[in-house]
Formats: sequence, C-alpha cells, structure tokens
Amino acid sequence: MPFTLSASGFADRDEIPQRFTCDGEDISPALNWSGVPEGAQSLVLIVDDPDAPDPAAPKMTWVHWLLYNLPPTSTGLPEAVAAGDLPAGTLQGSNDWRRTGYGGPCPPKGRHRYFHKLYALDVVLPDLKRPSKAELEKAMQGHIIDQVQLIGTYQR
Repeated sequence: MPFTLSASGFADRDEIPQRFTCDGEDISPALNWSGVPEGAQSLVLIVDDPDAPDPAAPKMTWVHWLLYNLPPTSTGLPEAVAAGDLPAGTLQGSNDWRRTGYGGPCPPKGRHRYFHKLYALDVVLPDLKRPSKAELEKAMQGHIIDQVQLIGTYQR
C-alpha cells in the first residue's frame, strides 16, 4: 500500500478553506494518512510555505507547524487538534511565529503554496526541546524511510 496523506477540507493542490487560515478560525485541518512503511518508528509532520513573503519574489520558507514522534500506528489528526489531543508521545517544534502549534496561512501578498510533508523515520527522535525546522531536519538526517506531501494554496 502506498504512503498517502490527505486532508478532509481540501484536495492536493486545491485552495485551503478560509476557516483554516488567519482570516478564519485559524484551526488545523483534519489530516489522514495510510500506508506507513514497515519499519517506521515515528512520523514527522512539517507544514511550510516556500513562497514567503511574495510568490513573485520568495525570500524565505515560512514554517507553520512542526510535529515529531507521531506514532507510526496513528492514522491522522482531527480538525482543530489541541496540544493535549495529539497522539501519545508526539512532540512539537517551534513555528515561525515562535510558538508551538498550528499557525494557518496568512499570506501578505499573492497566492501561496502550503506544503504538508509527512516523513516516516526509522527512529524515535530524542526530545529536541521545541526545535526549529532546521534543527528538526538535522535530527531526521539519515533516518527518513519515506515521505509524502499534500499541497494546498491560499490567497487573501
């Protein structure tokens, strides 16, 4: 079975509904995955926007959400998931608002792409104490078994 990732609120490359953005409720969409590879010990979710601040002249990738050590037996996250409702053992990294948790699309200009990337790792990572994306990616190096992504778009 292939490793897949989907959202209940939008399809791959479709517009992200406003309720999941800073113009709406700013809640996380429900995400579902299947086909986690055999041998996976944990999952990592990174949601980021490579089009910041302007898709016509991107200067940085803005990080919206970092979760790691999701159990490989998990099959998704509910809409508007709260920290206390994350699967047991799941840890959070720091997004570019310098906080943990989901921060929805809030593009200052143009139509941005939001990459929801799910990685299957052959290890459970140590507690990285609210890592940045760069710190999390460094810890993941050499441990990625497989990855899948879902892209949503949004323009204000």
